[in-house]
Amino acid sequence: MRVGLIIVGDEILSGKRQDKHLAACIERLQARGMSLTWARYIGDDREAQTAVFREAFASGDLVFSCGGIGATPDDHSRQAAAAALARPLVLHPEARALIWQRIQEVAQEQGSVADEQSADTLRRFQMGEFPEGAGLIPNPYNRIPGFYVGDVHFVPGFPVMAHPMMEWVLDTRYPQQHRALRVQERSVVLPGALEATLTPLMLEIEARFPGIKVFSLPSVDHPQWGRHVELGVKGDAAALDAAFEALKAGLSQIGANIGTELVR
Repeated sequence: MRVGLIIVGDEILSGKRQDKHLAACIERLQARGMSLTWARYIGDDREAQTAVFREAFASGDLVFSCGGIGATPDDHSRQAAAAALARPLVLHPEARALIWQRIQEVAQEQGSVADEQSADTLRRFQMGEFPEGAGLIPNPYNRIPGFYVGDVHFVPGFPVMAHPMMEWVLDTRYPQQHRALRVQERSVVLPGALEATLTPLMLEIEARFPGIKVFSLPSVDHPQWGRHVELGVKGDAAALDAAFEALKAGLSQIGANIGTELVR
C-alpha cells in the first residue's frame, strides 16, 4: 500500500516553524518495514486544501494529514475534508464527550467550574466536528481526537500529539501492512561517474530483479569523495545481495571506477 503525507500550515511554508513531520513519519514507517511514497506541503487555504484532500481520498493510498484541524479561523482541514467528500460536518458524539472531559479537567486545574453552554466551550466543541461518517484517532496527549475517513487520516500539527497518533493508525488499522523483511540498501561510490553512462545498467538491473529499485545520488562537492555518483539497489534483503552483485559486475564491464561500498 502506498503511503502519502500532507503537511498543512502557512507557518511551515513561511519558515516560521520547521517541519518535524516528514522525518518522524519516515522513521515510524521504516520501523514497521514500510516506506513513504509521496509528501506534499500546503498552506492555510481552504480551496487548495479541498483539492489536495480530494486527490488523497481518490488515491486509495494510506495518507496522513498533519495540521489545520483546530477551531481557529486559520484552521481549514476539517471543512476542506468535508468539502472534498461532499459530506456535511457533524459533531461526533464521542469526540464531544472527550472534549468536554478535557474542558472539565482544565477548569479543575485552574480552580474554576466548566460551563457546558459557554461560548468558549461551544467553540471548543467545533474541534469535534468532522465529515459525516468519520472515525476517531485517539490523542494520548490531551484527548482531543483526530479523525479519519477511509484511508485518509487527520492529526494535529503539534508533533507531540501527531506522532503517537500516527503510530496508533499504523498499528491499529494497518498491521497487515507491516513487513517482516525491512527494505534495505546497498550502494557503491563511483568517483567521477556520469549518470547518463549508468542509466542502461540501472534499467537492466530493475528488469532482471523484480521488486528491486535502483537509485543514483549524484554529488558535485562531497567533502570526502568529491564529484561522484552513489549508485545502489534497495528492496527486500532476500533479493538484495544478488541484485547488488549483478550491479557491481555491470559496473566492471563498463569500466567504472568503483569506490567505497555502503550498506543501510
